[in-house]
Amino acid sequence: MVSVEIIDHLDKGIIKLLSKDGRMSFTEIANRLNVTEKTVRSRYNNLVENNILEVVGVVNPISLGVKVGAIIQISVVPPNMNHTIQQLRDITGIRFITLTSGEYQLLVQANVRDYEEITEIVKSIHQLPGINKTNVILQMDVYKNSFEYI
Repeated sequence: MVSVEIIDHLDKGIIKLLSKDGRMSFTEIANRLNVTEKTVRSRYNNLVENNILEVVGVVNPISLGVKVGAIIQISVVPPNMNHTIQQLRDITGIRFITLTSGEYQLLVQANVRDYEEITEIVKSIHQLPGINKTNVILQMDVYKNSFEYI
């Protein structure tokens, strides 16, 4: 894997432009960065091959009827951690799982169509072995959801 130090100003420029518009052509990127299309194509391929960049389509969840979001903090008995994470991955509606520090070892984000589905997800979580407690935080509105890291 390529280290971050190897990513130069040009690579960062390509990443930044694609973060704003993943469908931008290599020609347009080349014009904006004052390099050749061949250079952009080569750099792009290198970024993808080294797992630095992945261009995907991002869906507007509201257009699919996914209007309710929640952050769920989960306290887990340590010996059950890996098993719990695997089971959480299988719950439909959970789109993000991370290990955190503090009182709650896991944080998950769920996005679903309605509050009944959030209730079902929370019930499913409570049925998992090793769950001590949860804290459910409903997302009222989203003001920023960025894919820009550079």
